[in-house]
Amino acid sequence: MVVPTKNNTLLSATDLTCIREERILFDELSFDIKCGDIIQIEGPNGAGKTSLLRILAGLSRPYSGQVLFKHQPIISCRDDYHGDLLYLGHLPGVKSELTASENLNFNLTLMGYQDFDSSDILNKVGLFGFEDSVTGHLSAGQHRRTALGRLWHNDASIWILDEPFTAIDKNGVKQLESLFIEHADRGGCVILTTHQDMSLISPQRLKKIQLEYRML
Repeated sequence: MVVPTKNNTLLSATDLTCIREERILFDELSFDIKCGDIIQIEGPNGAGKTSLLRILAGLSRPYSGQVLFKHQPIISCRDDYHGDLLYLGHLPGVKSELTASENLNFNLTLMGYQDFDSSDILNKVGLFGFEDSVTGHLSAGQHRRTALGRLWHNDASIWILDEPFTAIDKNGVKQLESLFIEHADRGGCVILTTHQDMSLISPQRLKKIQLEYRML
């Protein structure tokens, strides 16, 4: 369980520069993310939102600059960092030949969890009655809900989520917003991209990092 430690810095970006296909997406980008923060990365398509999330998650390296986890470079504390990180990419990452329950069991077991009720978790994400359905037969929104089930059972402080609301209806979005607020109130942080409006997280609570599209 995340333990609140108000105002403590969980993650820092220091002078990050990202270059893709000879185009500078962003340069000398610096910010701190503290316990309790909910951060939205904004910008038009192609501005580097996903690239920034992947750098923060340690899946890609910046051209220059570094990411710090509790003031230590993530490249020097990779195991500790990944043990306190939950990253969900833009694609749902479910295996179409497995059922919703089997997908969730696989992902949670891979993350090191053993004692969980997959049926209860899937019920919470709106998949009651679909636990034993092969995900290849489910809708895009149900794929997304299957992937998001991991948010309901994890101890990671840092959530990095790329377009978590994709294919999710309005009620599902509100449910996720409530979960984000609960996680932040427990001392975690949420970093996400989305093109959807959020109504439950107040403008005072939601912090934004704006990226701009740069022409060649």
